[in-house]
Amino acid sequence: MEIHLIRHTAVDNPENLCYGFAEMPLRGNYTKDCEKLDLDEEFDLVISSPSLRCRLLADYFKFDYTTDARLREMNFGNWELKKWTEIPEEEINPWYQDFVNVKASGGENLLEMQTRVLSFWNELIKKKDTGKVLIITHAGAIRLILQSILQFPLENMFSIQIDYGKKVIIKAEGSLFSVYKVNS
Repeated sequence: MEIHLIRHTAVDNPENLCYGFAEMPLRGNYTKDCEKLDLDEEFDLVISSPSLRCRLLADYFKFDYTTDARLREMNFGNWELKKWTEIPEEEINPWYQDFVNVKASGGENLLEMQTRVLSFWNELIKKKDTGKVLIITHAGAIRLILQSILQFPLENMFSIQIDYGKKVIIKAEGSLFSVYKVNS
């Protein structure tokens, strides 16, 4: 199985708002961003996060796709759509110190997100008869899939840069995985 993971194109976030589950608009010229994407035309299966910023990419390419809520970005709960600088220090500082275990009020922590994303991933890789898959999702979900394959510590997750509109390609053969393109 060959799995292409692509992050949605750039969002319009001039105020540096915290967002994950919240809908965030793509840049006004997102179709120009889509034109620059290096995507194959044929996939046996296309699955998108239900977030509009991901579905717009799938719609632009006219893919026949399904959505899966497990592919959503982290749920920042009550922090969603607040400026990062306006989140009270007594709430955000513990999260900065331990984002793996600490969650935003009303949201989820990284372990909970990991459980959600890997539930999707483990189900996908069991589909032995699927040849080529496209997953349209978010940086957090892509990082968690890479972390699962490469087995690096969760707290190092943000050491991997996942660019807007770029893809990661993984080949899965049985229980062996090859990560052979990142940000291509």
